[in-house]
Amino acid sequence: MHNVYALFCFCPNISYRIGVKLFMKENLNPFAIAQAQLDEAAEVLGLDPDMHAFLRQPQREFHFTIPVKMDDGTTKTFQGFRVQYSDARGPAKGGIRFHPDETIDTVRALSAWMTWKTAVADIPLGGGKGGVICNPREMSVGELERLSRGYMRCIARYVGLFQDSPAPDVNTNPQIMAWMLDEYETIMGHREPGVITGKPQPLGGSAGRGPATALGGMFTIREAAKLLNINLNGATAAIQGFGNVGSFAHKLAQEMFGIKVVAVSDEFGGIYSADGLDYNFVSNHLAQTGKIPNCPGTEPISNQDLLELNVDILIPAAIENQLTSVNADNIKARIIAELANGPTTPEADDVFERKGIYVIPDFLCNAGGVTVSYFEMVQNAYQFYWTEEMVNQRLDEKMTNAFHAVHKMTQDKNVYTRVAAYLVAVNRVAEAVRLRGWV
Repeated sequence: MHNVYALFCFCPNISYRIGVKLFMKENLNPFAIAQAQLDEAAEVLGLDPDMHAFLRQPQREFHFTIPVKMDDGTTKTFQGFRVQYSDARGPAKGGIRFHPDETIDTVRALSAWMTWKTAVADIPLGGGKGGVICNPREMSVGELERLSRGYMRCIARYVGLFQDSPAPDVNTNPQIMAWMLDEYETIMGHREPGVITGKPQPLGGSAGRGPATALGGMFTIREAAKLLNINLNGATAAIQGFGNVGSFAHKLAQEMFGIKVVAVSDEFGGIYSADGLDYNFVSNHLAQTGKIPNCPGTEPISNQDLLELNVDILIPAAIENQLTSVNADNIKARIIAELANGPTTPEADDVFERKGIYVIPDFLCNAGGVTVSYFEMVQNAYQFYWTEEMVNQRLDEKMTNAFHAVHKMTQDKNVYTRVAAYLVAVNRVAEAVRLRGWV
């Protein structure tokens, strides 16, 4: 019923020039960006060309067609993907996206960033990612459940606690993870809660998983502010994106540090107030209207103008390619905390380095989610569950250590933060590959 094929790319035959920017104009293909970032790190590391070639491509990827019976009686066929970029350091790990504009190159890029993310956080996992081309807003609950179960039927033989553990991502949530978990366990005939993370707590989800990505980002912002002598109490911030991560970022920034969030946005537009936006007030407005714009007592602002506000901290928490050569010169923030995946292009990075803007790179800044997902897998494996206080304490320790490992690399190698994060991560993955004898 399903057309499934796997590409096993362990010995890719690739030609490229290490460290040379190949783009006459800015290339916004996310996988090309991920590869260019790796290339720059490989040049600084003096990475063996064979190792570089191996790390530049996914180890394996799967493409699926998923037939779903729709409410009107028709059958619609959806296209899905799962990419396992690397399992050198442990089982692949990464979320599943439901999005109308999903592409295989986006999934490849995200699986690469997950590989570097688990490595920089120093957790024993690899990197993976999945996606389905669909528009969840146009689907009923029943259709979403049938799609979710269909996706799991396609990937069931390729995932598992010790093989590949998916999680929620854009437009997926704990309920979708619960359906996928149930489908997997039905197929396999045994309980294996660790095959899926980000699931509801009654099914083995971890305390503290909901705010984990944003909370991990707050720990890195705290450490960056110490380095830059920024007093966070009263510091200003703007947040692009108000989904799970962006909304928790608003809440935690306000409650933990007294940061004044002056602007937030979603896909429909943004709101601004020089006096600051109260989290509870904004979230109540969103709950009532389903949108951020037109919140009483605020001024409208576009997503683009939000990015260019004169704030201490800019938090892109939406989608890829928001900070580019087009707007990089207009960015005024002192810290850019990348809670989104891939929000900044290499060309924008060059501008930020020249301007002295401190970027907390995405696969460091937003590693809190996968770190607590790892904690969830550990708890599932031995069936003993931690308190939220314990989860948050261990997350703080992991994120703080990761931040300072990257900062030390910036000093040791005299490189920008993103390159430093790659140096830390690529070193760790390459070491595992060498020890296994693959390259």
